[in-house]
Amino acid sequence: MTVLLFILGVLFVAVGVAVSIALHEVGHLVPAKLFKVRVTKYMIGFGPTIWSRKKGETEYGFKAIPAGGFVSMIGMYPPNSSDGSVRPSSTGMFQTLATEARSMAHEDVGPGDENRVFYRLPVWKKIIIMLGGPFMNLVIGVVLTGVLLMGFGTPQPTTTVAQVSACQVKYGEPAPADLSTCTKTPAAAAGLKPGDVLVSFAGKPVADWDAFTAWVRDSAGKPIALTVDRDGRRIQTTITPVLSARPVLDAAGVPVRNASGKQQTQEVGFIGVGPTSAMVGQPVTAVLPAVGDNIAKISGVVLHLPQRVAGVAQAAFSSAPRDPNGPISVVGVGRVAGEVAAMQDVPLSARLATLIGLLGGVNLALCIFNLIPLLPLDGGHVAGALYEAVRRSLARLFKRKDPGPFDIAKLLPLTYVVASGLLLMGALLIYADIVKPINILG
Repeated sequence: MTVLLFILGVLFVAVGVAVSIALHEVGHLVPAKLFKVRVTKYMIGFGPTIWSRKKGETEYGFKAIPAGGFVSMIGMYPPNSSDGSVRPSSTGMFQTLATEARSMAHEDVGPGDENRVFYRLPVWKKIIIMLGGPFMNLVIGVVLTGVLLMGFGTPQPTTTVAQVSACQVKYGEPAPADLSTCTKTPAAAAGLKPGDVLVSFAGKPVADWDAFTAWVRDSAGKPIALTVDRDGRRIQTTITPVLSARPVLDAAGVPVRNASGKQQTQEVGFIGVGPTSAMVGQPVTAVLPAVGDNIAKISGVVLHLPQRVAGVAQAAFSSAPRDPNGPISVVGVGRVAGEVAAMQDVPLSARLATLIGLLGGVNLALCIFNLIPLLPLDGGHVAGALYEAVRRSLARLFKRKDPGPFDIAKLLPLTYVVASGLLLMGALLIYADIVKPINILG
């Protein structure tokens, strides 16, 4: 059963990623067709074609290697500015690369297609076409985040006590082996038990756990009347919070550390109880902030991608630990999905919510990664279009001849270098995800 659940988890994410890639390419396809660019191919995957069908002027199909997809538009690169041809005007490796790209871009251009080539589009239309793919991933990420937050909810503390600590110990230190010799926590001394529902604190009704915690933290050394509900009976007791060092948390509930990395603490009231949690649906207004937080985290990884990848390489080829927040490959994503699905002691709804959140995060990562301003990524084409706009604007400002469309084919040597680097990075991440996968169980 565990193996079957693992396979189902992998298939869930594999299908989800495939659909995400297909929709990414739809994000390029639709605006290209709206702007009358002739699209010759819409393909999912690379390598040999395993199935295709032509509808209208576009061939739709699947290729053997499911590692992405592409949309082929005629006239992606302009002809030589000197003579208008797609043939070489000079010799050399770089010129040959650019010439071959121009030839491929123009091989499907026929009579009547002169105004349907990509390079003749206004800059704003080029940018819309190229941003269509990442935008589609962003939309998918937002929708899946909405399903996760509004449909499944997020774990929120309730007013029901989950555990009562027996001993008072300094923060960060283990409890003593012999509990009979330790000083009881205020909660244990007051007779609180797991399952008790907090009713009132100092005469004030307890509506939520956060408010209760704030009252406790401000009441060190003060005897407080506390009422709880235990199996339908009201139990009244007196509790005196003690002053204790507790971690300082930020707005997200994450412990704050100082410049040296040491966790910061502060002296506040403490009684020694922990809450149960329940899944609570969030309002629609919580979706975009959550997406923004996720994008900020992903952007931090992307901005430091060389260092992060170097850390993955060090972990893969040594005994160094793997950073759980570092980049992973699609193999790693599938493995995580399988492990989550196979957790039979976790409720099915919680596992499904985790898988949906994982797929939403993958789409946001695809969006951000494709915006990197380097070819062959979408952001590289956007950068080329923006450069064209600046160049033409400067020409008009200084009353010079229009330089025409920017010949992005001249950047193909750099493109091949970047593409090779991406392939090597992908291979490294796949290897690391096989030999030293991220441990989601901690």
